Amino acid sequence: MAYMQYGRNALRKVITDTSFRSNDCVVNPVLYASQGLRYRKLEVVLTTSIEKLGKAGETVKVAPGHFRNHLMPKLLAVPNIEKYAYLVREQRKIYQHEEEEAEVKVVKESKEDKLKEFEKAARRLDNSKLVLRRFINVEKFRLRASKEEPIELRSPITKEDIIAEVERQLSVRITADNVHLPSPLTTFGEYEVPLRFPKSIPLPEGKVQWTLAVKIRGK
Repeated sequence: MAYMQYGRNALRKVITDTSFRSNDCVVNPVLYASQGLRYRKLEVVLTTSIEKLGKAGETVKVAPGHFRNHLMPKLLAVPNIEKYAYLVREQRKIYQHEEEEAEVKVVKESKEDKLKEFEKAARRLDNSKLVLRRFINVEKFRLRASKEEPIELRSPITKEDIIAEVERQLSVRITADNVHLPSPLTTFGEYEVPLRFPKSIPLPEGKVQWTLAVKIRGK
C-alpha cells in the first residue's frame, strides 16, 4: 500500500511538472487520449497489478477510452514513455522486498483461516447427533430369547455409511482417516464414535478426544 501511494504521488508530480509542447502529441499518447482521438490500442506501463490485465511494471496494450477514463485518472497505468517507464522500474526495485513480505503474510493468514474452519467443523460434529434409520433383521428378531436382547440390523452400518451421512445431515466432509470404527455397527442403539483430527485443532475443555454421537433406530 505504501508503494502504491508513494508511486502515485511521484507520478502525479512528474505529470504536473511536465510542460507539454504543441508537438508533444507526436510522441505522447496522453494528449491523444485526452483529445479523444481514436486509436486501436495504446501501450501503457502498469503501476500496480490488475487482474486479467497484468502485473505492476509490465507493458500492456489497452483501449484509449479505458486508459483515459479508468487507468489514467487513478494512476493505475502511465503511457509507455521512457521517463514514466524508468520511474516505475526504479520504484519496483525499491519496494520489491516489501511486496514479497506482504505476499508471505497473505499466505500465512489463509492457513490460519483454514485451521479455524477445521476447528469449527470439528466442534460441530462433537456437538451433534447423527440419526440413522435402518430395517431390522426380521428373522433374528423373531428368534430373540428376551426383549432385552439387542435388535440386529438387516445390514450393518460401516464407516463409509457414517461418512456419507455426516456430509448429508451435517454438511461436513470428512475422510475415512477421521473416523475410528474398528467394526461395523450391527444393532440398534446409541454410540459414541471416536473421531481423529490433527493435533493442531484444540480439543474442547474437559475432553480427551473428539467423538460423534450416532443413534440407530428403525425405519
